[in-house]
Amino acid sequence: MKLERDESLLRALLGLGDNTTSHLEKLISGLGAMLSLVLVYFISHWYLESHSGALMVASMGATAVLLFAVPHGALSQPWAVLVGHMVSGAIGVTCQLLLPDSPLTPALAVGLAVAAMHYLRCIHPPGGATALTAVVGGDAIHALGYTYLLTPVLLNLLCMLSVAFLFNGLFHWRRYPTVLARRQAPADETPAMERHGSMLTHEDLAAAMEQINSYVDVTSEELAELFDLAVEHAAQSRQHKINLEIGGYYSNGLLGQQWAVREILDGPDNMDAERCTLVFKTVAGAGSYQTGSCTLREFREWVGFPVEFTGERWVRVAGSEPAEADETAG
Repeated sequence: MKLERDESLLRALLGLGDNTTSHLEKLISGLGAMLSLVLVYFISHWYLESHSGALMVASMGATAVLLFAVPHGALSQPWAVLVGHMVSGAIGVTCQLLLPDSPLTPALAVGLAVAAMHYLRCIHPPGGATALTAVVGGDAIHALGYTYLLTPVLLNLLCMLSVAFLFNGLFHWRRYPTVLARRQAPADETPAMERHGSMLTHEDLAAAMEQINSYVDVTSEELAELFDLAVEHAAQSRQHKINLEIGGYYSNGLLGQQWAVREILDGPDNMDAERCTLVFKTVAGAGSYQTGSCTLREFREWVGFPVEFTGERWVRVAGSEPAEADETAG
């Protein structure tokens, strides 16, 4: 028993988690990365000397790991890949032009690239290597100047993204970008928590991760903790009456593919007149960018709680709580 506890503690300290993907999935990931890097290798050497070309391949090699081993990760999506590399490369070139001989230039380029990726919501770890290559890549890289961003960086990225789209598209469970691999929402619009009960266990979450058969950059323990925090957040404060107003944003409070956020575009002066009609636009989730109309009663039956956009994600307005249909539908 003590040996098992020591082993568990050691695994936790090392961050050694379980990999729930199948052998086939692991081999597919390796094959996809290999195919993409073959293209990148030759393209890099068309434009650069062999040494500098090798450095460029090293930068793209890190991207290949994300595109083919973690194709559904947030850091692997096209925005993160394209903008992360391009912005970081531009920062690296600029730092090299302004401070060509400073020993601090490599560190400055990577640090500024990380900060820029944070603000632009395009965090892509290999982007740091692209910034670093612009500084330490040698004379062949330095001679390119900002052309470095087009050839080889952008050309390499377009090749890799094309391979990721075509290759991952051959397998229905790992189509890329991740929006193409999302499961269809069930015909029953009842929330999953009500259909199957609210007593989810750690084993349930681990089994769900295994069924996905795609590497997820989160452990079942972390997922369980997130779930507990979400339940705790949902249990805070109570509000049975939701005040609807024109220009307000509201969520239906559902999960997965059924989740949606609507903005009220127009409606009556008296928002308590339930037979009057209002006009709304779906701004996130299921049916995004579609407009529609319904009665106030129908909207109250749909609505869960008011939300606001923080610049990163939609969050519940402080002090609000999912509405109870028997009290709000009235």
